Amino acid sequence: MAYGMSKAALDLFTKSLALDLGPKQVRVNSVSPGIIETEAFSSAMPKDALTSFLESAAALYPLRKVGQPEEVAKAIAFLASSESSFTTGVILQLDGGVQLNTKVVP
Repeated sequence: MAYGMSKAALDLFTKSLALDLGPKQVRVNSVSPGIIETEAFSSAMPKDALTSFLESAAALYPLRKVGQPEEVAKAIAFLASSESSFTTGVILQLDGGVQLNTKVVP
């Protein structure tokens, strides 16, 4: 329960800051990634367990893959750039569509 509440709090914090800081031309957005295949995974699990975990996780995602660090970095770079100058208060879901999957229990 605490995990879900903390995620909701961060989403509301993003939107509240965007409202408060918008008049000062400060944009506030956040990124909400799904499972990202990082070094933390590879160093925390044996190779065969890691492969099994990532394959199982990918099966839950409509795109049938887990995210890569470069995908998150590109999204953050976009939000930090002038290309997103009319974007504020957005929680960008970088999760391969997993939030659409009603079979997944959060």
